[in-house]
Order: sequence, then structure tokens, then C-alpha cells
Amino acid sequence: MIRNSKFMFEKIEFCMVPRVYHLFGSESAYFRCNSWLLPRPLSSHCPFVVGSRELSVCSTAFKHLRIPSTQRESCNNFSTSTHKPSKYFNENKFKEEFKEATGYLREGECRNEIQDAVVHLDQMIDYNVFGGKMNRAMIVLSSFNLLASPDQLTDKNQQKAVLLGWCVELLQACFLVADDIMDQSTMRRGKPCWYKINGVGLSGFNDAFLLYSSIHSILRSNFKDDPCYIYLVELFEKVLQQTTIGQSLDLLTSPIGNTDLTRFTEERYDAIVKWKTGFYSFYMPVALALYLVGICDEPTHNQAKEILLKMGHFFQVQDDYLDCYGEPETIGKVGTDIEENKCSWLIVQALKLANEDQRKALQTNYGLDDPKKVAIVKTIYHELQLESIYKKFELESYEDIQREIDNMKSDLPKQLFLEYATRIFQREK
Repeated sequence: MIRNSKFMFEKIEFCMVPRVYHLFGSESAYFRCNSWLLPRPLSSHCPFVVGSRELSVCSTAFKHLRIPSTQRESCNNFSTSTHKPSKYFNENKFKEEFKEATGYLREGECRNEIQDAVVHLDQMIDYNVFGGKMNRAMIVLSSFNLLASPDQLTDKNQQKAVLLGWCVELLQACFLVADDIMDQSTMRRGKPCWYKINGVGLSGFNDAFLLYSSIHSILRSNFKDDPCYIYLVELFEKVLQQTTIGQSLDLLTSPIGNTDLTRFTEERYDAIVKWKTGFYSFYMPVALALYLVGICDEPTHNQAKEILLKMGHFFQVQDDYLDCYGEPETIGKVGTDIEENKCSWLIVQALKLANEDQRKALQTNYGLDDPKKVAIVKTIYHELQLESIYKKFELESYEDIQREIDNMKSDLPKQLFLEYATRIFQREK
């Protein structure tokens, strides 16, 4: 690819093409997305601008592009990494790295007296960290590969990016273990919640602390001599605080057994989503990659954060929708937002649209673990056509995010954010 040069390519109907090749002197341009090629004759043209890094395509190329339903599924699993994540995201390798990072527990003078706790920690990590989609971890790696300069794209640095990805997965597991106890959930990722395992119970709260402390073991063992170490430590500490504040807002707004629908405002919902989900699930994976390549300035992080938090809001609305309308076999859990008195996007929309009788019925039946009452709430959702309203919201939100990315003023590669958006658009779990 030639730096900062302009080429003329066909105006295509699908987006999110991570690699663009122009065959000089040929009648066709070929667009490669992972293992498949789509040839298109050069007819109606629009400019593509190649950015400062290889495989980086400027935003002007994307603003006309949309994903038709027939090709969306193929685009949902692409990678913009210059290396395949599967080469690095190896569970056995991570387990080895984790054991090395926590070696002081296994080899110190106190190893015999804490052996049972160390074995329990390994079992807990096997149960709670693995088995998810690993989207956050893979975003760390793919973001690093898009942001890094050629001399930074070493195996050692990519392994560091993977370790940071696993740290995000450890943080996710920490939050889920504690959240499931507080919400009294029963299923997670298609199996019983950790606290439901025989012999765990409320001691799961201590297990959540163990998971979080494991993050800092990995950071100390692998990054303490890196210039970015203090930024990484501060980021995990800050995100822990932000997420627990969001959880506090959630618990205060939706106490089990105390339904008060006047608490369920759009402003409160947006705050819960931003603090409980947005920071750690969307901003953090990209921020870790930015720090790893040495991009630490606040303006760049703030601009990235603004777009990523908007994606986080979009993602949580999807979660709320899937909790009610998704298939448990697909999403890996039984939706319980209605029973748990959650301030979800669906109930917020219902309260905005409901007539007086519907509002009274919602107040009487919402937040109670009774199948008949849950069915009444879902019937009102159907009467208010919330499925159709959600579909419209989903499409409009996705297009709005595309516009935000297109209008970015920083030098960050825009396909980094486009990849994130495509991962979550029209997902089913």
C-alpha cells in the first residue's frame, strides 16, 4: 500500500472491509474479508484514501457503505488484525502465563498453607473466565495490531496485548460473579452461576476479589518495567470504581421486591449503562491498546471514549431486548430483567408510551417472580409494539455511530471503531 495516496474504487454496497487491494492495470478491484474475495468491475467510482498505516482506510470511503442482510453474516466475523487472534488466544498458554504470574503463591514459603486456596483459584478461573465470546479480549489484540507501528508488531508485544485481553476477561468474570449473586441469577453462559455451585454460595464475593487481584499479579509480572505500567494500573483501578458506581446506581434504582416505576427514567437508564457497562466493556479494551503503543494523551483517549461509550449504550439496549426476546439456548441464560425489577430499555420505553391502564398494570406486575405477571408485562410490550420500536432504534443507532466515526478528527484508524460497531450490530447473543 502507498502512504497517503488516493485510489479510485467502485462504490460498493457493503462495509467493514479490513483489507483493500488495487490490482494495477486490471479491470477489477478485489476486496478481501478474511478468506473470501468479492470481485467488482470498476464502474461507478468513489475515492478511498489510504491512511498513514498499512490496511488503514479513511472514513470518506465508508460513509456510503451499508451491509445488506445477505452479506452481513459473513462480515460479522472478520478480523482487521495483521495476525490471526487464534494464534495467540490460547487457553492453555494463558493458564501457563497465569501460573507464572501467580508463582509467588505456588512457590513461596507459604505455599503449603494456602494450597487449597490456590487450587480453588485455578478451578474458579476455569469456570468463570473461559467459555465466553472473548470479544473484549480480541478487541484489545485487534486494536493493538491496528494502532502499532511496524517495529512494535513483535510476537512479544502481541503476547502482551493478549495478556491485557485476558486481564479484561478476568475483570469481566469478577463483575459477573458478584453481579449474579446480587441479582440472584441462576444461569450464566449456559451453565449455573458460580455461586450456585455446591460449596460456593456467598463466598463467591471473595472469589470476585481473587479474580480482580489476579489482574494485578499479571500486570506486575509482565509490565512493571514498561513505560505504560502506571497507566495500565490506573486504568484498571478507575474502571473498577466506575463500574461499581454503575452497579450501585442499578441496585438503588431496581431493588428486588420494591418496584417504583417513577425511578425508571431515560436519564437514569443512560447513567447506569454508561457507568456499569460502557467504560469497562467498550472504552477499556481500546484504551489498553492505546497505552501499549504509547498513545497516552488525554484528548485522543477522550475522543475514542465518546464514540465507544455510545457503542456501549447501543450494546446494552440490545442486551435488554435479548433478555426479553432472545432464545435462552442462544444467549446462554434465561432472561430475568422483568422478574428482577431491572431498569431496562424496554420498561423505560413502555412507560413513555403506556396509557393509564397499561401503566397501572405495569406497576402491579413488574418486578415480581411470577410467570403470570411476567406474561402480562410482555403482553403490554407487544401491545406497544416494542419489537418494532427496537428494530428502528437499532438501525438508527448503528447509522449514527457510523456518522460519528466518519466525523472523527483524530488520526486513529477508523476501521478500529467500525470493527467494534459491526461486531455488535444485529447480534443474537
